[in-house]
Amino acid sequence: MPEGALSGRCIAITGASSGIGEAIARAAAAEGAKVALGARRSDRIEELAGAIGSDGGTAVAIEVDVGDEQQANAFVHRARDRLGGLDGLVNNAGVMLLGRVEDAETEHWRRMIDVNLLGLLYCTHAALPLLREGGGGDIVNVSSVAGRSANAGSAVYNLTKFGVTAFSEALRQEALHSGIRVSCVEPGFVDTELQGHNKDPNVTRAIESMREKTGDVLTAEDIARAVTYVLGQPEHVSVNEVLVRPTGQQR
Repeated sequence: MPEGALSGRCIAITGASSGIGEAIARAAAAEGAKVALGARRSDRIEELAGAIGSDGGTAVAIEVDVGDEQQANAFVHRARDRLGGLDGLVNNAGVMLLGRVEDAETEHWRRMIDVNLLGLLYCTHAALPLLREGGGGDIVNVSSVAGRSANAGSAVYNLTKFGVTAFSEALRQEALHSGIRVSCVEPGFVDTELQGHNKDPNVTRAIESMREKTGDVLTAEDIARAVTYVLGQPEHVSVNEVLVRPTGQQR
């Protein structure tokens, strides 16, 4: 594989079994990075690792539920050990379970908080000393436009993504003297499995209505390009926030 903007970098990616995480893994590997693929669906990440390897890249599959602190910590350390270093962490794993607060299944709240917030925190906590010891690196948190604009029917999802955005800025200020860059990438409407997590007919109708009003929505590859752009900057350049919406998306 020819050298690319991320040649020689070792990048751990959560939520890598499909959608944005899979696209980030493929794009980073195509730019020369060695990637650790983290997700619960081991068969999917094993298949992806094989595909990246067949294309001349380097990828390792590590099963993890980031909502479990011990698993999240082990994922980051295993990624470092199996790749031979750690230069970056992409916190991409996420769950989107929408609906009115009054009608909600509170288990949905716990799952979103476990994955979207605590999973991100656990992985970041494990990665920070490893990145610092290695001389610096990148933490890229995949948030959402829902972390900037709140709407009825997505209150708890908004809560988690607003939290990711705020955490990213505070962490940026803490970590900058360690040579660690912190970036927050905020996608708008992306065509992935995320929408399929919702089974409430009212929610699915609202999602389809938004899709129709928006027109052409984003692909996972669109977000992967934004992430590899962030990761590929010179050391003295830190792209802290990237908001990517479909051209036709109003909010």
